[in-house]
Amino acid sequence: MLGWWQSKVRALVGDNSGIAAVEFALIAPLVFSFYFVTMEVSQAIETSKKVSRVGSMVADLITQQQRIDAAEVDAVMKIGESMLQPYSRSVGKIVVTAIEITNDATPRAQVLWSRKLVDGVAKPDLVKGTATTVPAALRVAGSFLIRVESELDYKPVLTWAAENKPVLGLAAAFDGISMGETYYLRPRMSQTIPCTGCEV
Repeated sequence: MLGWWQSKVRALVGDNSGIAAVEFALIAPLVFSFYFVTMEVSQAIETSKKVSRVGSMVADLITQQQRIDAAEVDAVMKIGESMLQPYSRSVGKIVVTAIEITNDATPRAQVLWSRKLVDGVAKPDLVKGTATTVPAALRVAGSFLIRVESELDYKPVLTWAAENKPVLGLAAAFDGISMGETYYLRPRMSQTIPCTGCEV
């Protein structure tokens, strides 16, 4: 009887038919994890580049105008928003602000007009005359700037959850990655760019 058990144990130890399945079961989760992390990182980098391009494109289009109106500013911002596709896990925000630098002894930066696009809805932002900040190198007395801020809370696939279900565990720690860029451009065709219907 003991010899029978010994022969069975020897046969089991010498049986290599299940090794591949065990190795696959151990390695597959790691391989799939690396694949999804690599895919997510590359998509996050591409989306970050798009957020940056949105600000650059919106600023470039507006600074080519001699004058503009609120509907045109809104249309340009919506074009910028469409550049984020096919990313659709969260909605971006675009803010366009026209800034004039005063001729005072100590030049001040103040808002001339401002519009923003949030959740696909365009509306006024900062009130005319509001003090704002610009980089010191751009604070030239009597000058005019267009500032465009593009923002997006990037949501990784890891944070996806069924509708009305809370995000739990590790996914909750990565609920969103803030991406944003700010561009300052000077008018190309005129000294200033007045906007009809933009002032609050």
